[in-house]
This record gives sequence, C-alpha cells and structure tokens, in this order.
Amino acid sequence: MSTVQGASPRQIVVVGNGMVGARFAEEVARLDPKGERVHVSVVGTEPHAAYNRVLLSGIVAGDYSADQIRLPVPDTPGVTVRTGVTATALDTERRTVALDDGSHLAYDELVLATGARAAFPPITGATAPDGAPGEGVTALRDLADCHRLLALARPGAPVVVLGGGVLGLEAARGLVGRGARVSVVESSPWIMRRQIDQPAARILADRYSALGVAVHSWRVASRWIPGTGLELDDGRILPGDALVVTAGVRGNTELAADAGIGVEHGILVDDALSTSDARVHAIGDCAQHPGGGAGLVQPGWEQAGVLARRLTGTAPNALYTGARPLTRLKAEGIELTAFGRVHEADDAEGLETVTISDPYGGRYAKLSVCEEKVVGAVLLGFPEAAATLSQLFDTGAPVPADRLALLQGLPTAAPEGQGAVAEAPVCRCNAVTRTDIEQAWLDGARTREAIAETTRATTGCGGCVRDVNALLSGMGAQAPAPVA
Repeated sequence: MSTVQGASPRQIVVVGNGMVGARFAEEVARLDPKGERVHVSVVGTEPHAAYNRVLLSGIVAGDYSADQIRLPVPDTPGVTVRTGVTATALDTERRTVALDDGSHLAYDELVLATGARAAFPPITGATAPDGAPGEGVTALRDLADCHRLLALARPGAPVVVLGGGVLGLEAARGLVGRGARVSVVESSPWIMRRQIDQPAARILADRYSALGVAVHSWRVASRWIPGTGLELDDGRILPGDALVVTAGVRGNTELAADAGIGVEHGILVDDALSTSDARVHAIGDCAQHPGGGAGLVQPGWEQAGVLARRLTGTAPNALYTGARPLTRLKAEGIELTAFGRVHEADDAEGLETVTISDPYGGRYAKLSVCEEKVVGAVLLGFPEAAATLSQLFDTGAPVPADRLALLQGLPTAAPEGQGAVAEAPVCRCNAVTRTDIEQAWLDGARTREAIAETTRATTGCGGCVRDVNALLSGMGAQAPAPVA
C-alpha cells in the first residue's frame, strides 16, 4: 500500500516522549521509513531524549549510566521529536494541541502517551504546599528523581523506602549496594502483595534482611520529619536522611478529561486503542484497557506496535486484547519471577499446586496448574524452572506430568500427543525468541550489546539479560560483561 501520488502524509501528534510514545514513533519509522504515509510529531516535557524508565533502579544501583538507558531516536523524515515542551490543552473539534511555548500542532490522529506520575500518600511532610516532594523526599519516576536520590543517599546514611513493591525493593537493593542503611515500609501484610503469596514474601523479606535491609510490613507511615526520619503508626521513628516514595502511580489523564474524553483511573480505550473520540488514542500507563497492561513495559510496547500498524495502514485491523503480566524482580543476588494465579487457595476447585519451601536456603517455588496448563507460579531462587515455566505459561502448552521435577529444573518428558508448540520469547518485552537471537549471532552479532541493537532483546525490563548472556556463551560468543 502506498500513498496517493502528490498527497500529503497524514499528521499524527504524540503527546509524551516516554518509553511508549518513543516506541510508537520508532514503530512508525520502521513501517513507513520515508514518511510517505504519515508524519509523526512527538512532544515531551522532559528536556532530553527518551530513556528506559524501568532501568532507573539500575542507575541507583550503579549498573547503568543515564546514557546507557537512552532509547533510539528515529532518523527518518517522517518523525519529528520536540523535547522540553508540554501540551496544555486539546481542541478535539479543531483537532489541535496547544503547547506551553504558545504554538499549536494540528493533527489528523492524536496519540496520548502521557504516562503516569508518582502517587504521594497523604503523609505530613511528604509533600510541600505546592504539591512538590517535601524536604528530603523523592519519587523514582524520572532521571531528575534519580539525581535527587543519589544526592540525598550518601554512603552510610539512613534511607527509608515507602512502598514494598517491585520498584521499592529494587531501589532498596540498589541503595544498599551503594552503602546506604535502608528500611522498607509496606502497608500491606507482606511485600510484593500483588505478585507473590505470603510464604514467598516471608522468605524474600529474610533475604533482604540478610542484605541489611530492614523490612517493616503491615505498617502505615504517619509523618515524615526532615532530618530525622519516618514516624510509623505504632510510634516508632525509622531514621532517614531521605524518603523514597514508591507507593504507586496515577495516570496523567488531565488533558483527556479536560477535553471531554472518557476517563476513569486511566483514559478509557477499546481493543483498537481508541478513546471516546475516534481520532484520539491512548497507550501505555495513561490508558485503561479492559485487559489491563498499565504499569508494564511489554503491554505498553505491544500497544505502541498495534497502534502504529493501524495508523500507518499496514495492518488496519490490528487489535490489542490485553496483557499476560509476568514480574521479575531485578535485584542483585535475588532471582524472583512471578506470574498468573498465585493467590488462590491450594484447594481451589480445578487447581493443582506444588510447593517447595526452603527458608534456610532462601528459596521458594509454587506452581499452579489448571486443566493441564501452567496458570501461575512464584519462583524465588529457581531460575531454571522460571525460564521453563514462563515459556509454558506463554504458549499454553500442556504441562509435563512430573511437576516436582519441573520445579527443580530437572529433565521432564513432554506429555503424550503434544503437538508443535509456538516458540516462547526470551525477551518478553520485545517478543524476541531464541531463534531471533541465534539468527542475529549468525549475522555477526557477537556481544549482548550487538544483540540488543539488532533484536532489541535486553532493552526492556532487563529481566532477560542473563538468559541472553547464557545463549551467547553457549553459541561460542565472547564472554559477555557481567551483569547484576
């Protein structure tokens, strides 16, 4: 399909130059490299190029520099990126976007990729009167937050992390690695409450305690005292020169709401990623789809790819139907993968469970099977099983009969009559398979960096870095640089 000779490309404006907005522009550039079908104008508030926000905790840990997490900028006449400028209003009748520099952008199609911002709980001292973080307080949502945190968290200084989810735990591990004395406060009964069950959380908390992180679950913060610390609901004060707030996010939906577009906790979208205005679309953390996906890299990038195919006309019927979330905790020395149904009772109807609990060794595994398929797992300290089970979860292939051997990473026989199974991705964020990596190696990519440039593997959440390194080593590549 090509544009009509002499016709101007359709104008697409993308509001938001984060991970998902940048991926949309990259996908459009790949599908329409000469800019013949569409022209994309991306506007972003931050003054620099897009970067991988998921790896911010890696900057805290010292695993990455800011330059190493930058995302590629499309080098094509069909994409224009403007940084340091903010969209202030939408006019859906005239189809224009007002910017804070006084200019306006006209659009044929508008893509809202405005992301989300840190949610600050109503704790005295946590925020200033103007809503900005209070003295000694920071979130961990952007590069500015990283710089602020590293300036506050000096070696040997006490730091409190408010929020025991994935981001909070990754930040805590990174801060300990930099010599800080860290406490984690979680208001739920256990850390990572949404992703893992309580027995796994107990063992994970013990692992963190052994690293020097004090974990305080089922505790509510009541007051931040700058220069002193965080006061809890039981009257204790945890010493802290800095407070890192990782207690959830709120979608940036104001632009859409002010324009009369349907909004709940996110901007409402359908399978076509269209809002209540058919010319306006939303993707990433600001979007609310019935199948979920907000807050996760892989669904956001999948949405970007689907919408790029639709709006360029290369696949006008492409649809986004929802997420199959998988969580990996990226913390040095800790291997944790969790997905699917992990909170249901072991005797729930139709559900089979196998559990291995090894508190002394700091390991825990729980496998949930329904109708001979893997429907959930928590795997702490079982990396081999994590790779196999996540593949079974992705493909929906029948589970081998020896469930215990499967958890232990031992060889298992495939179920009788099993047909061909679709190849599961090594890098879920970018849908890169082992075959893709092997082909890139055959084409001359001999390092992890070269594989990343060729296939995008390892450029998402970073959870597949070890798997890619192992594949390269097995293929006789040069030894990759060690990665935490």
